[in-house]
Amino acid sequence: MARPPNCRWVAAAPGATVFKPAGVRACDLDWVTLTLDELEALRLADLKGLHHKQAAERMHVSRPTFGRIVESARRKVAMALCDGRALTIAGGSVLVHRSNCRVRRPIKVEAMRGTARQQQ
Repeated sequence: MARPPNCRWVAAAPGATVFKPAGVRACDLDWVTLTLDELEALRLADLKGLHHKQAAERMHVSRPTFGRIVESARRKVAMALCDGRALTIAGGSVLVHRSNCRVRRPIKVEAMRGTARQQQ
């Protein structure tokens, strides 16, 4: 039995969580799910331009783990774009780290249930 994954740190939850091709009804599409940690890996590597080692440190994972996360994320985004699938962002075992809060404690997101709780 595989051990459960450790929580990965993300900067913030996304503003939009569903993307789909224009002009096609959502019920007619196949869906691809991008987890919150995969989105954060894309943000750090591709949008911010960080090296894998720096991005892995920010997410509190090893560099090889970060590489696997970003590879999976890129594959899913390419699948959605090339095959005309809808993309939803949800799930994953993550801690949302808000740098603009007075109390700098991460918030653990139980994304499958849609709830959040303060990490002690």
